[in-house]
Amino acid sequence: MSHTVLYMSISLDGFIAGPNERVDNGLGDGGDRLHEWLTGADADPRKALVRSRVNRQIVDEFMSTGAVVAGRGTVEPAGYWGGDHHDGVPIFILTRQDPANLKRWPLVTYVNDVATAMTQAKEAAGKKNVLVHGAGIAQLALIAGALDEIELHVIPVLFGQGRRLFDGLAAKQIELERTRILEGENGVTHMHYRVPH
Repeated sequence: MSHTVLYMSISLDGFIAGPNERVDNGLGDGGDRLHEWLTGADADPRKALVRSRVNRQIVDEFMSTGAVVAGRGTVEPAGYWGGDHHDGVPIFILTRQDPANLKRWPLVTYVNDVATAMTQAKEAAGKKNVLVHGAGIAQLALIAGALDEIELHVIPVLFGQGRRLFDGLAAKQIELERTRILEGENGVTHMHYRVPH
């Protein structure tokens, strides 16, 4: 069965972007530090991943998903990934704007409801999982009961300010079930959780 899985790099103090986050500075000031686990000191991420074992496993997992769900706050700074996140899988973008006004990509479907986006993505993914991108999408999906799993890539750095992954959630505890912890290369710890429904 297909699951919706949020994959997110995060600082130890809970930030997914540094301060001054905007379209032309998508990860905020210093936010690139959150993704150094992918590349290490190497400018070519493929070379760094060849040398890694655990980090390569995680990348292989999220790159083998069958669909992607994201919000405009994620896709716009990323340039819509050039219209193809990976391997030609369908991309579902949650937006309240009229899709006719947005740039069209063949693999992209615009949806205005998170539950619909997750359902359509699961159908499109078949037996593969759905890769979920973005804090806003994660929060909406949690509230709607449409997020199945969370994979956090915890980086040993404190940002102190920026954008937190779960800011804005209602004051209600959501219990998670930890299913895996992996110590990755370059200081990252990969923590996987199941969201009970």
